[in-house]
Amino acid sequence: MVNRRMFRPGFSDVKEPLPPRNAHPNHNGGPAPSKKPAPPEITHAENFYWIKQMQSRTPMAVVLEDGETLHGIVEWYDHDCIKLTRQGSPNLMIFKRTIKYVYKEGDGDE
Repeated sequence: MVNRRMFRPGFSDVKEPLPPRNAHPNHNGGPAPSKKPAPPEITHAENFYWIKQMQSRTPMAVVLEDGETLHGIVEWYDHDCIKLTRQGSPNLMIFKRTIKYVYKEGDGDE
């Protein structure tokens, strides 16, 4: 049987320091990358909401920035505006930027 000894260099013998464990070749020294991905910019939640209200023909109240409240059913929408169908009054195209908030009739009646 041969007696072999393992040679282990001392710290002073090591010429190159090892890179840190979390070092990544493409890492530029900025903040550490998060493990959880960022939320998507487009969730389609607004589209889902308007389609649901249009299909169920839910009576809605639209409160504008100036405090005026309009009542009706949302018949159509796009990126910039909604079409509010009203009983006994003219239908309206309302720019979304003028809307303060919207609620279902009966949820927040004043």
